[in-house]
Amino acid sequence: MNVKKALTLIFGLLCVVGLAVYAYNIVSAERNSSTELIDFAIKDTAEVTKIIITDPFQKTFQIEKVKGVWQDKSGGCITQAYVHNILNVAKNIEFKGYLSKNSHENFTVKMSASHTKVEYYVQNKWYKTWYIGPSAPDHYGQIMLLDSKDDGKSSEPVMMKVKGLNGIIEPNFFADSRKWICTNIFSVPLESIASIVVNNHDDSTRSFEINYSNNAFEVSTNGIPLPSVDTANVYRYLHNYKKIHFDIANYILSETECDSLKATEPFAEITLDERSGEQTHLRLYRIKADEPQRNEFGELVNMDMNKFWCALPSGEIVKCQYHVFNPLLFGHIYFSALES
Repeated sequence: MNVKKALTLIFGLLCVVGLAVYAYNIVSAERNSSTELIDFAIKDTAEVTKIIITDPFQKTFQIEKVKGVWQDKSGGCITQAYVHNILNVAKNIEFKGYLSKNSHENFTVKMSASHTKVEYYVQNKWYKTWYIGPSAPDHYGQIMLLDSKDDGKSSEPVMMKVKGLNGIIEPNFFADSRKWICTNIFSVPLESIASIVVNNHDDSTRSFEINYSNNAFEVSTNGIPLPSVDTANVYRYLHNYKKIHFDIANYILSETECDSLKATEPFAEITLDERSGEQTHLRLYRIKADEPQRNEFGELVNMDMNKFWCALPSGEIVKCQYHVFNPLLFGHIYFSALES
């Protein structure tokens, strides 16, 4: 083999090696880029301490974990199950597929116009942000963008889904505080109750008061002690306060209408004082019905016989059900002396 042929062979081999290295670098870069685009999951969700949700209308809701319990940024009670849903999604979200190159611009424009933003903080430091756009074309997943502490912000949207679930992701993330609020009003065990006052403004003879004094509960009405009160019935009544929830938040009344409602006289008020010094004061208001309804006596009345408005200690108006509150309001069921 002459020198010229040897040099040609060596040059050819170098070209092949160079092309192989170049191809490897391209594949490696694409692999790294793909990893950055789809690494939405948070492996250890127990480390998440704060989540901020901003909806497409720029309404924001922030939740924080304090001593193992999730609450809103003001320290208010929130429904823990909704947080668990979010953390479950964060842990089990997985890659569904890439979008076609032709659709990138279209979906990028759509996401710029409308998206839900979810910011995750680990140990109170920002970790990842999800941008949740429209549903995937087959509605089994969501088109999303990722911004992370480690890899920065991706430039192209991808399709994601939740492992083991068929459906869209976005409904798990909402910024309406009314949906987050805890529905429980009373969760007070009997041994924590110091006094209860029920004022019935429609019928003062149905008003009564229970006070804990000298290791016993005393029942009175309009300042007059009731004779022959069955202690077992007192305990039965007080046990009702272990679990009382409102039905639904206010999605009907405007702020002005709420103020007008509070300016009227409630049909009843309930005040519970705990031995710890904490007090819960509720004001209950009738809801006018569109058409007359029959009450428990068969009479036609212009009021909703199923639900009423309740002003919580915070001033917030919520809707409650009579069948839940009647055991608190109807003291005469437990204390027969009220009837006389």
